Amino acid sequence: MITEHALLEVIPGREDEFVATMDRAKAIIAASPGFISLRVERCVERPSRFLLLVLWETLEAHTEGFRDSDGYQEWRALLHHFYDPFPVVEHFETVATA
Repeated sequence: MITEHALLEVIPGREDEFVATMDRAKAIIAASPGFISLRVERCVERPSRFLLLVLWETLEAHTEGFRDSDGYQEWRALLHHFYDPFPVVEHFETVATA
């Protein structure tokens, strides 16, 4: 299992619009093969900062499957204009749990 991690810096003043749009967009990513779950968290200290965490069955399910899909183009059109700067997306594997 792979965790996709992206720190989303939303343009100040557009946070509520971003949350509403993400609520619509989550169905797009959830329909992608290899998708497990999605979580978006809002920073308490910086309300314009959000953390996107997506669990994928494999790295390729995200980097090749979703990103090469028509769904990704739709996701991108809905969400990418909210970010400044554009987020760095990284992928993680679990090495320890408690």
